[in-house]
Amino acid sequence: MSAENDTPAAMLSGLRVIEVEGLGPAPFAAMMLADLGADVITLHRKQGGDRVTPEASLLDRGKRSITLDLKDADDLATAQALIDGADVLIEGFRPGVMERLGLGPADCHARNPALVYGRMTGWGQTGPRADRAGHDLNYIATSGALWYASEPGTPPITPATLLGDIGGGALYLVVGLLSGLLNARATGHGTVVDAAIVDGSAHMMALLMAIRQSGQFSMDRGQSLLDGPHWSRSYRCADGGFITVQALEGKFYAAFLEKMDLTDDPDFQRQHDARLWPALTGRLADIFAGQPREHWADLFEGSDACVAAVRSPQEAAQEPHMAFRGVWQSPEGVLQPSPAPRFDGQAPALNPAPRRGEHTDEVRAELQRPGRGR
Repeated sequence: MSAENDTPAAMLSGLRVIEVEGLGPAPFAAMMLADLGADVITLHRKQGGDRVTPEASLLDRGKRSITLDLKDADDLATAQALIDGADVLIEGFRPGVMERLGLGPADCHARNPALVYGRMTGWGQTGPRADRAGHDLNYIATSGALWYASEPGTPPITPATLLGDIGGGALYLVVGLLSGLLNARATGHGTVVDAAIVDGSAHMMALLMAIRQSGQFSMDRGQSLLDGPHWSRSYRCADGGFITVQALEGKFYAAFLEKMDLTDDPDFQRQHDARLWPALTGRLADIFAGQPREHWADLFEGSDACVAAVRSPQEAAQEPHMAFRGVWQSPEGVLQPSPAPRFDGQAPALNPAPRRGEHTDEVRAELQRPGRGR
């Protein structure tokens, strides 16, 4: 299967991306480009690398796969030839690894000056920690992004790679790559994108810092407009499920009180009295604990009270709104999210993930065609 197709969501059709096999945010970023129609060729290791599912990872969906040993001279030459004809390169090694292979930015730009060279790391290419190991939780702990992920006095929870690897990492890499491409097409000069999770996850805090600037957000956990009030948190229900409430604006809070039959309660009328938040949180906890999750989901269905049930991905796939939009799909029984964002008049389409090395012969043959390079 070739990613060069005319599928409805091929906004990036004609874009050639070379991805050097890595873990986590780098393959996610490459998957996102493939979802949008780019021809992404992944240079998989011949020995399977470190992937949990080495034969066909859903993070490789829509890509083409060629297996190479970059320490072998012939395979390295093949990689260089592919990069010579590419618009984008994505790699996620520690600083210096690609340079030692002869595939660093200077080497690649000498052969392909317009290349946008994307580097995905946790700590970044420079700084005291640049060459140290780390994982998502370490990066967001250092950047400040983990600070609010708990109740006061309790250890922050681990937000399952979404805040760091994906939010602060992969998505910032994609934005950087697309920005570099726009500049390269205008100037003919490529660039190096230094996408560091510590940078991106800290940058994501700008909205909270803006709220803090307005006086509505505190650096102390549990004391802010978004993590302190009774109307901005999750509650346990009678069946062990959970319900979320975030009725921030006054009109939505009024709708919430009406549904909960609390409109005439004088304490609940004092929405922004922080002195009452702990006690009102306790009262709501008792109320929500009296009924199962779906009772509350049904009660608030169709209202503007800003209440929603907490659902697993499997449950979310069946939720009416999510099902209507086709947010989750299960091709060949593999549950996975649909491509995003979506475009006017186009339905999100999923392409299958290749087996490792599935396109090795096909890609090598393309390199032999006259005029194939860019």
